[in-house]
Amino acid sequence: MKKTKRWKLSLIVPAYKQERTIQKDIENIEKSLRNYDLDYELIVVVDGKLDKTADKLKKLDLKKMIVVQLEKNYGKGYAVRRGVERANGDIIGFLDAGMDIDPAGIDMLINHMMWYDADVIVGSKLHPVSQVEYPFYRKVLSWGYRKFTYLLFGFKVRDTQVGLKLFKKNVAKDVFSRSLVKKFAFDVEILALAYSLGYKKIYEAPIKLKLDKRSSIKNSNFWRIIFIMLIDTFAVFYRLKIKKYYKRSNQKNWLPE
Repeated sequence: MKKTKRWKLSLIVPAYKQERTIQKDIENIEKSLRNYDLDYELIVVVDGKLDKTADKLKKLDLKKMIVVQLEKNYGKGYAVRRGVERANGDIIGFLDAGMDIDPAGIDMLINHMMWYDADVIVGSKLHPVSQVEYPFYRKVLSWGYRKFTYLLFGFKVRDTQVGLKLFKKNVAKDVFSRSLVKKFAFDVEILALAYSLGYKKIYEAPIKLKLDKRSSIKNSNFWRIIFIMLIDTFAVFYRLKIKKYYKRSNQKNWLPE
């Protein structure tokens, strides 16, 4: 795999109630993408008509940006799937909105994909050269969830939850067409599904992340979200390992509304 100007990156940005930062966020991402030696498209999926995020995006004059407005809030997994449906790049990826992850690091993931001829490249807080700032309790939770997912699915990705991942086009189209989780266990589902489908060239790449304290879960919903995430993860295991839901014979059920 060699990086040439004929290559195209489709970068999906799921945006949920981001009216405060979305303009600066997208401008920073677009500025980074302009520096890469390949073509690109930026697909922003606004997850529900909940605030003025879409209105803020309309004020940006970016020729390579596509805005997809969802009528209601479904969740990050659903939003990214809708973006993948629209994407036509040779590499398809997603980056969370909110400016926690430095978009300049996308180039490092692209380079890793080229170097390893990878199926999937995962941004990882645990890569030895990553620069990260996030609370200690999040580190403990990440460690526990990492052990849990390895036990269930067997893949060796150490950090499944960072909102920056890249896929070869054929991998993205194959995996996302089957994915079901709309919210919290979305990242684990797509990695477990990719691995089970034979796309085992999955590698981690460094990121620069500074977690905004306001985005940390420190409210009454904390344990509820953790509980739902565990339930969703068990559900992925059940569908993948027991029910065989993701087999092509179930194709009519892969993209429920």
